[in-house]
Amino acid sequence: MRNPHAGQPFTTSDAEIAEALLDVSVPTLMLTLVHMSGDPSLIRGALRPAGLFLNEVQGYMSADDKAAARALALRVIADYRDRGCPDPEPVDGELLKEMMEWLVCEPVPDEYVPLLLEEMELDGRDARATGWAATPAVREEFPVVVIGCGESGLLAGIRLKEAGIPFTIVEKNAGPGGTWYQNTYPGARVDVGNHFYCYSFEPADQWTHFFAEQPELQAYFQRVMDAHGVGPHVRWQTEVVDATWDEAQASWTVRTRGADGAIETLHARAVISAVGQLDRPHVPRITGQESFAGNAFHSAEWDHSVNLRGRRVAMIGAGASGFQIAPAIAEEVDHLTVFQRTAQWMFPNPNYHEPVGVGVRWALRHLPFYGRWYRFLLFWPGCDKGLAAARVDPDYPDQQKAVSEVNEITRIMFTEWITSQIGDDPELAAKVVPDYPATGKRTLQDNGSWLKTLTRDDVELVRTPIDHVDADAVVTVDGTRHPVDVIVYATGFQATELLWPMTVTGRDGDDLRARWGERPAAYLGITVPGYPNFFCMYGPGTNLASGGSLIFHSECQMRYISGCLEQLIDGGHRWMEPRQDKTDDWVRRSQEEMRTMVWAHPSIAHSFYKNSHGEVYTLSPWRLVDYWAWTRTADPDDFVFG
Repeated sequence: MRNPHAGQPFTTSDAEIAEALLDVSVPTLMLTLVHMSGDPSLIRGALRPAGLFLNEVQGYMSADDKAAARALALRVIADYRDRGCPDPEPVDGELLKEMMEWLVCEPVPDEYVPLLLEEMELDGRDARATGWAATPAVREEFPVVVIGCGESGLLAGIRLKEAGIPFTIVEKNAGPGGTWYQNTYPGARVDVGNHFYCYSFEPADQWTHFFAEQPELQAYFQRVMDAHGVGPHVRWQTEVVDATWDEAQASWTVRTRGADGAIETLHARAVISAVGQLDRPHVPRITGQESFAGNAFHSAEWDHSVNLRGRRVAMIGAGASGFQIAPAIAEEVDHLTVFQRTAQWMFPNPNYHEPVGVGVRWALRHLPFYGRWYRFLLFWPGCDKGLAAARVDPDYPDQQKAVSEVNEITRIMFTEWITSQIGDDPELAAKVVPDYPATGKRTLQDNGSWLKTLTRDDVELVRTPIDHVDADAVVTVDGTRHPVDVIVYATGFQATELLWPMTVTGRDGDDLRARWGERPAAYLGITVPGYPNFFCMYGPGTNLASGGSLIFHSECQMRYISGCLEQLIDGGHRWMEPRQDKTDDWVRRSQEEMRTMVWAHPSIAHSFYKNSHGEVYTLSPWRLVDYWAWTRTADPDDFVFG
């Protein structure tokens, strides 16, 4: 059987190939030539990338070198085509590491190589699949309820189906995708390159943008769900009200509420929570907001019946969502007033709104392993490198502006990118250049559209705090009235209220959210003492602020959960839960590590990462390679079984 990543055979003409090669990442192209020809000398000559930066996929190669590489590629590809597009021979490990280091222009430490090879699947094997199936007699005795059908809940369904375990997914929306189903505001798009922001085992060559927009992302999850036959297992437009552990039956009782309000009860031997952290909208309480006579809605609950054309619009909040909304609606509205509490750091991404050319899609479909190496090229610059800029040097002076020398270099680079776009406008510069260390909050990316929007005559950025809302205006504390017809709350989510509003009750009537309070914690972010057979995906301490992808994290977590289920079922156990001492140690070490990071630094105020005590319990402070290693297998010594 042909390796699924080796590309579909083709008969494309030389002229069509040459045209396609004008679109592709040339360094990635060079590596696919090694697979087609079996000749590693192709990457041992003068043609090579000159550097690496996140989302820069041409390796800073000169125009002449790129042209020479395309001419070489045309000859190799034509020969490969004329030989009938044979399945390439496997490449040995030593050469694969050489190819990795050639592409990213730096050494790749040995500890990362197994992770990267697993992520790339060059052998055509999904190493994160369960690789295990319960015996038929046991399967029916171990039903599982999954809460949520976003990217993590859908993944859970796929893996449970592989293992032959009966499952039901409960989803409050009418379709899959989670945040990509719910957030339909203008301009909504992913901020991780979508050739990496997809399941490792379900790559896609259909993307039309490098950073796909919401409809295309939701369609991807729908397509994956259909391909794996998960849909019939989902109860749509249904919410979990509560889940309660039954000690005598060693099972969970899960009560759900349908769209018609009817309450139903499900019984499960295990529950997997896949509800996410950025799920429930946060609308701040502002004096007088209920008296506003116009339309008002949260960005995650966009009212598409409201016509913004010719209207005066107030957008309260300018974080990740507002950053995308403002450029998308500025040309349509009569006037846009943006109310922003704090400025956001951003970095350049010239491909942020760029379409994927037909040549790229041809290469993804036909050139052996092009898509896998391109995925690696997107992954590596964001794989743990961001932690260097986020780590606090306790001896670094003036930590209100930067927390280390690396962080200061990052601050300077980001500042130059921002000020280069606004011309000679010191008033605007004072508003848009942050006064806190770089990467301290969610760092945004842009191709210039945000700051270009702010320079429009019909757009005003207001940094003065809001005092109250009148029937037809937003009024700031200095008494200025800003007349508006529509208010959009781009104010984020209740990120620290994990599992809200459902109630999860474990042993002895223990309420999980009451236990957690503002300090949610789980062993590896997945399991909780006193809550047997209860597993979290995207649980506490697993959100990512330094790089990577939540889909990558979800694949790590679901492999770990699958290993737990295997131990439960094959071991004949009724229940399992993590040891309290292991959990306490994990939480202690995580908090100690977090306190060395900029996100927890006292200079960072008004961060949705922080609780009211200034602590961060939602983010992961760990390297991706470490979390991947820790979740590859579930160590039975970490658990208590019954």
